[in-house]
Amino acid sequence: MNTIDKKELYDHLGTFLRTKGIELKDGTYAQGIEKACGFLTDAVNIGQMGLERARHGLDRKLEQVRQVIHEKTAPKTGAAPPVAANASAPTAQKPVAKAPTRRRPAAQSRGAGKRPARRKSRRT
Repeated sequence: MNTIDKKELYDHLGTFLRTKGIELKDGTYAQGIEKACGFLTDAVNIGQMGLERARHGLDRKLEQVRQVIHEKTAPKTGAAPPVAANASAPTAQKPVAKAPTRRRPAAQSRGAGKRPARRKSRRT
């Protein structure tokens, strides 16, 4: 964004007030308003510079994060699986053994240790 000139803000405020029927004449009151416009202009300009610096810093950090993610998720170049000489021949695979299932002890079986269901009382 462009920086704001101190005099520019005061001139625009004077124009706005003139359209509303108020005219700023030279005097202590107008000088105070001009100083206030100067402070406001400085605050806005400094805020803009800070936001620009923050945006550039954030862009830099975001690019670093993207690079790290790319490095961690990119396929390894040296560990490519070998290609079979005869691609149409079926490959032998070992059957996957199923892990034995465990049985619960009797105290932990379904329904053991649970509270009995409450009966709703009938109101007549």
